[in-house]
Amino acid sequence: MAKPVPSKKAGNAASAAVVPVSNPFDFHVYGPRKLSFTSWKDLLSSSWKNPNYRRMVIACFIQGAYMLELDRQEKRDERTGLASQWWRPFKYRLVQALVDERDGSIYGAVLEWDRQAALSDYIPFRPTRAPAAVVALRGTLLKAPTFRRDVVDDLRFLTWDSLKGSVRFAGALAALRDAARRFGVGNVCVGGHSLGAGFALQVGKALAKEGVFVECHVFNPPSVSLAMSLKGFAETAGELWGRVRAWIPYMGTQAADAGSNSESEAKASLARAGMAKWLPHLYINTNDYICCYYSDAASGTATVAVGSGGGSGTTMAGVARMLVVSKGPSKFLAAHGLEQWWADDVELQVALNHSKLVDRQLRSLYAQPPAAPGAGS
Repeated sequence: MAKPVPSKKAGNAASAAVVPVSNPFDFHVYGPRKLSFTSWKDLLSSSWKNPNYRRMVIACFIQGAYMLELDRQEKRDERTGLASQWWRPFKYRLVQALVDERDGSIYGAVLEWDRQAALSDYIPFRPTRAPAAVVALRGTLLKAPTFRRDVVDDLRFLTWDSLKGSVRFAGALAALRDAARRFGVGNVCVGGHSLGAGFALQVGKALAKEGVFVECHVFNPPSVSLAMSLKGFAETAGELWGRVRAWIPYMGTQAADAGSNSESEAKASLARAGMAKWLPHLYINTNDYICCYYSDAASGTATVAVGSGGGSGTTMAGVARMLVVSKGPSKFLAAHGLEQWWADDVELQVALNHSKLVDRQLRSLYAQPPAAPGAGS
């Protein structure tokens, strides 16, 4: 019996069935719409000089770090993986995936300028202000393969206001230090989102303490900390106790003088350490309750830098440059999302206030750290 010939309509349906469906995290689906890719034109006027372009591309690199772990979980290989879509258009390549040796999860990526890819598009050298290397650190993924280690580090920050006890801190710091050594401080930057922003800020502080001032971009950094809250309570209680002691002339005068000297010494130490030379860039959405306390101006003493610029070459006085969303997502999940930072319609404003939390976070770099759990736990 002869086989029936499929109708033309059936043939079209069969052809349509094999057309690959775009993944929702494909760069051309999920990524920025109007962001230009690196081309020979950047040799004449580099897009990397634009702070907005710089912010959007670094956010894309961090999304690439997320995708590295999702590719691993979904068993996508180099041919089918989605991660490289997030850095390849900008002429960067992956040189190292930062892997948590305890569960094999990928928590970050070290990207470097891809000279061969650039030459193939007639770009003989790296455009002005384009970093030679970027360390990109992802945030928490609430998926089974990485849930445990991510949440442990979230709880570590909540409890200790520090991530130094994590093996991921050591790995990220080593990668950033190595990149700075190979390419020079001015050619390297670190960026992170959410939990990754916490790591980026703290490894950046650790290098700043060594006199190595690496450009740092942190998106939605965690600001809720039990340790910080308790410290704030202790400071308030101490202030009240100081007032009580002032009523007793023969008690507390010597201690008060000693405290004043201690504070003066701390300020002098900060000045000697050159704290103001390191200028992290903070990107905050006040509708995100995880990072919103960075914009709290109460009792702040930190100077927030004002003006343009987005890199290590900035010479303005200050200890942080904070950009706050003035027009953007208002619901929590979207307000905490990374995608808002490469969106075309997001509007930002430079925070002109003093930030109490920025002051505390950066001062902690030069103070004795609290006792914390053992490294590698």
